[in-house]
Amino acid sequence: MVKLIALYKKPSDPASFDRHYRDSHMPLVRKWPGLRRVELGRVTGMPGAGDPPYYLVAEMYFDDQEAMRAALRSPESRAAAEDLQRFAPGLVTLLYAQVE
Repeated sequence: MVKLIALYKKPSDPASFDRHYRDSHMPLVRKWPGLRRVELGRVTGMPGAGDPPYYLVAEMYFDDQEAMRAALRSPESRAAAEDLQRFAPGLVTLLYAQVE
């Protein structure tokens, strides 16, 4: 299993971000072909002092690398990417990870 991890920096308007993320963006992501599950985590702190560098973590799980690549090439993924650029430009870092 592999996952695509999206790390979101804190938006300037968290309430508006949360509303759009929940009501518009996630429905687009959930349409991706081959997507097995999605986990969302609101970052509430970190060890030590200071503010965490991230606000939200999203993890999208797929059976394998090829399934994830196929999903990322899909029209559904393109729609989600276009939406992301409209409502959260510059806020997200994307990573891939092999689940062990």
